[in-house]
Formats: sequence, C-alpha cells, structure tokens
Amino acid sequence: MITVGIVGASGYTGAELLRLAAQHPDFDVVYATGDTQAGTAAAALYPSLAGAYPELVFESFDVGRARGLDLVFLGLPHEASMALAPELVGHVGCVVDLSAAYRLKDRAHYPAFYGFEHDQPDLLADAVYGLPEKYRNDLKGAGLVATPGCYVTAATLALEPLVAAGAIDPHGVIVDAASGVTGAGRKLSHENLFPTVDDNFTAYGLLKHRHTPEMEQEIGAQILFTPHLLPISRGILATCYARPAAGSSPTTDSLLDVYRTRFADEPFVVVTDDPPSTKATLGSNSVHVTARYDERTGFVIAIAALDNLAKGASGGAVQSANVALGLAETAGLSRVGLMP
Repeated sequence: MITVGIVGASGYTGAELLRLAAQHPDFDVVYATGDTQAGTAAAALYPSLAGAYPELVFESFDVGRARGLDLVFLGLPHEASMALAPELVGHVGCVVDLSAAYRLKDRAHYPAFYGFEHDQPDLLADAVYGLPEKYRNDLKGAGLVATPGCYVTAATLALEPLVAAGAIDPHGVIVDAASGVTGAGRKLSHENLFPTVDDNFTAYGLLKHRHTPEMEQEIGAQILFTPHLLPISRGILATCYARPAAGSSPTTDSLLDVYRTRFADEPFVVVTDDPPSTKATLGSNSVHVTARYDERTGFVIAIAALDNLAKGASGGAVQSANVALGLAETAGLSRVGLMP
C-alpha cells in the first residue's frame, strides 16, 4: 500500500482527496492535517466521510509525521505550500501540491498575480506540471507535482490541441468560464455566502485574474480570461472563442477530428458532439469537450466541462500521483458523472 498524507485535509480539496483516497485500491491515508480544525473528527466536519473514516481526526502539522511517507498532498494556500515543500521534497516519495506555488515557470508572474516573490528557482524548475494529458512522460517518477488550476485545466484541454494543430490563431483568444462556489475554497467571505450566491451570476477578476499567465503558459496563446461565479456547489463550464489560423479552413468536423486524434487514448477526456454540461461530469475525473466553427462570424468555439474539485483539483492531483508513482492512472477515479 502507498502511505498517504494530506496536509490541509479539512478544506474542500482535502475532503475530496479523502473521498478519492477511500476508493483508491493502493492508497492508505495515515496522516491528515487541518490546523484550524485540529482535534475535529473528519466525519463531524464532513459527514459524507463517516463510512470510510469513522476514527480519523484532523491533526496539527508535524513535518516529522509527513517525512518518510510515499505520497503527500498539499492542500494549502500558495505561500504556505511554498514554505513547506522544501521540507518534504526529497524526504517523501512524491509531493503533489494543489496550490499555485509551483505552476508558473516565470517567477516574475508571482509578484504581479499572486502578491509574493518566489524564492525557490531550483524547486520551481524541477516541479512537473500535473496535467497527464500533456506531461505524462515527465510525471513518471516526479518528486514534486504542481497540480493545475481548475479553470486552466478546462481551458487547456479545450484550446491547446487546437493551437498545437495550427487550427486557431493564438492571438486574442477569449476564455469565458464559470465555476461553482467551491472553487473559492472553504474560507468565509461575503462573496461566498448563500444570500450572495443564490439566484445570482457574477463576473470577477476582470482583466487580471491570476490564472491568466498559467493559461497562456499551457495553451501557448494570448488569452483574455473572464471568470464567473455560478450558483452551484461544483463544476466548471469554459466557453472559448478564437479566430482560425491564417490560411486554415476549419470545419466543425475538422476541429472535432483534432480532439479525437489528440485524446484517442486519454481515459478521462470525452469528445462529444453535444454541448458539454457540468452535471455530466459531477463527481468524476472526466472532462467533456466539443468544438464548432461558425461560418457566419468566422469564429471557432471550443467548450469544456469538468468538476472543479475532481479533475480540476483533487482528481487531477490523484491522476498525476498515480502516474508519478507508477500506479494505474485511473486508480481511484471515476469516469462517470452523477446524473440525475
């Protein structure tokens, strides 16, 4: 069995990691921290976990408890992960970080988009971006994995194949995406309160959202990203717009063929003729993608749907950990969403 520690297990991504680990044939969670919830039973905070973890109590973090484990997930704020990772990398079989601390290869983006300086250039360079659909070979044996942002996973899987195939112009690409409230984490804020979110739909982070440089890095295009908050618990729907590449003559069929070729052997990417929906991916590690070419306006439309806590965060982290540790990539992960 793979001994697993989850640091920050009391947050939404941590609870999702516990759920996925409970159904993983090779994972044994031996350590789960939640400093603000230390001493609280996991089943008291998340009754859904009672059947799998009747005795689990969140602990305070102790680096000695984490060192020596086969796998440690970090579900912490960005700067906290950056401070902790050097204490674990090399002392743990694989560290999988769910924050943005090691996602951006250009350190100059951190002060501008995250408000702090990145002081670990060597560790940043060594971190492998945790998107197996793009970096599967690099992930094998990785000691530090940077799990992608949820919006970025959706936008990258919708757009990067089209950019790589020369089907769309990489300049001025628009990503219009909406996420469920859990994307903001478990912290209490006015924006996340039920009276604010219920029966409401808002845009935020205009022109400067922190996922923008990550999208541009992974898609290979200039991106205008506008995120929105949906009045649902979990899910992302990303609708993306681009112009065809110069000299190309795309059709809807040719765009879908790009996806079918690129994702032919991908266990968690579903290429669909119908418009994707968040409910179709709920609770699963699947991403549903489709594309259209509109002859009237000359735009390419690319759409992706996923569960922001599953494939967009904890599920993607487990998938990458599976690859890094040489396990079956699909272990512990569902391809089937919860519908109805």
